[in-house]
Amino acid sequence: MKDLLTWTLEAIRSDDTMMSWLEERRYEWAPIVGNAIAKILEGQSVIIVTDDANRWFEEYLVRQINRPGTNRPLLPFFSFDALYPFADSIRKDQDIDLLFDMLGLSYPQGFFFWYIGKADDPKARIALRHEESLLWVMDEELANSFTLKSHDEMIDIKLLQLFRLFDKTLGAALFAEVDVDG
Repeated sequence: MKDLLTWTLEAIRSDDTMMSWLEERRYEWAPIVGNAIAKILEGQSVIIVTDDANRWFEEYLVRQINRPGTNRPLLPFFSFDALYPFADSIRKDQDIDLLFDMLGLSYPQGFFFWYIGKADDPKARIALRHEESLLWVMDEELANSFTLKSHDEMIDIKLLQLFRLFDKTLGAALFAEVDVDG
């Protein structure tokens, strides 16, 4: 079993679709993704949340993560908009607390948010309130997040590359090829 940082470098270099930008940022990537995958392996559910500009990516993630032919168990990834279509009505901390209570009852093994988008989006507030969230934040550096630039002309391709690496890492972790805890 390889450590996550070494495995990530090898995965990036062996995949023709990955670009050098990702190799350079693997030190930021590995601890954040390793933590998220460890939680998935513990049985926690993933609730995918995006801002409006990245809504397409939420739909893509939900469709791709458990696609036929992955040769692995189905995993608990869910669209936040499908779970709670009234997210835009959340205004107060009390509203978020009620939402967390509902999600805690729905996912007794635990849950965390995977947020992709700008930090100033109202939905980001929900994910940022949950300490365990996986954050891919645009245009702002936050602790324990992977930062991207929304104005990057390659942002859509980079998101797809990041998902490809995440998906490969998840598969490798499920089959004990990589140690996400170390």
